[in-house]
Amino acid sequence: MDEIKRIGILTSGGDCAGLNAAIRAVVHRAVNTYDWEVLGICQATHGLMMRPPQAINLTPDKVNTYLTAGGTFLGTTNKGDPFAFPMPDGSLRDRSQEIIEGYHSLGLDALIGIGGDGSLAILQRLAGQGGLKLVGIPKTIDNDVGVTEMSIGFDTAVGIATEALDRLHFTAASHSRVMILEVMGRDAGHIAITAGIAGGADVILIPEIPYSIEGICRTIKQHQEQGKNYCLVVVAEAVRTEAGATVSSSKGLEQCRLGGIGQYLAEQICGRIGAETRVTVLGHTQRGGTPSYLDRLLGSTFGVAAVDLIAEGKFDHVVTWQNRRVVSVPISEAIAGYAAVNPNGVLVKTARGLGIYLGD
Repeated sequence: MDEIKRIGILTSGGDCAGLNAAIRAVVHRAVNTYDWEVLGICQATHGLMMRPPQAINLTPDKVNTYLTAGGTFLGTTNKGDPFAFPMPDGSLRDRSQEIIEGYHSLGLDALIGIGGDGSLAILQRLAGQGGLKLVGIPKTIDNDVGVTEMSIGFDTAVGIATEALDRLHFTAASHSRVMILEVMGRDAGHIAITAGIAGGADVILIPEIPYSIEGICRTIKQHQEQGKNYCLVVVAEAVRTEAGATVSSSKGLEQCRLGGIGQYLAEQICGRIGAETRVTVLGHTQRGGTPSYLDRLLGSTFGVAAVDLIAEGKFDHVVTWQNRRVVSVPISEAIAGYAAVNPNGVLVKTARGLGIYLGD
């Protein structure tokens, strides 16, 4: 294997807590153990498109203060497929070769990409086309990367959603209201079911399990008959209407975004049983803030392991967490499918065992 002297690192896709911990770990391991130079690529692959490419030299003293910071100090983007990049005139252009040239012009011997399944798929395609030596680190608050039990960002997002439920208990009880908490979850309901159980929700709706408005209303009435004057509902943003329609919104030229299922449910509940209902949409608060201890730990563990994969010459792999240890798997295997909530899994059985309504 050619000698490694300089590596790059970038964060791609949506931001989340724990990314800076991973960057910090990469720098410490690469510099202190292997005596490599580390360049942080700014704004993901967009930084490699720029001329000159936008990158900063990273040393341990520069990254130490970022361990507890949310987001990513390198910046990121979840817009603009480099193979069909939107141009100002409305056309689409393949700018993949510009990214590849940017990588080589920086003199990089390897690249660590931190992203979800979509970002990792793009980076792998770029690596295959341009001879980039790539190692991946999984991150997503949705926790739906198929081969890892935990991705960077999930634990913090669940903690924020659980805290929101803790706070909603009191205001719901004070006003005898149904409180609906809409949380993120583009395809999977991991945040909703995990926070819902931890936060004492009465109803949890996830895209993996069908539901009925009648079932929700029946649950609310049952609680009222048992002397509980309020009800907490947690719903993942990807949940559809009872008729199967996707609920989304579009503003200006921005892409269509999921959101609004909470308001739909509120109108249906109020219309059927007259219960006073309020909706809280957490949105991007789940991505921000100080990372939990677990996301700092996972980011640190993944960062060290990713650098070690480079040292071993094990490219086109992603680090994962399986059975309480780090396991590397081919990127193609990691992105082959996403991990939905198992309708027969332990969390669903636990929720049902607690009397939580999940669906019919």
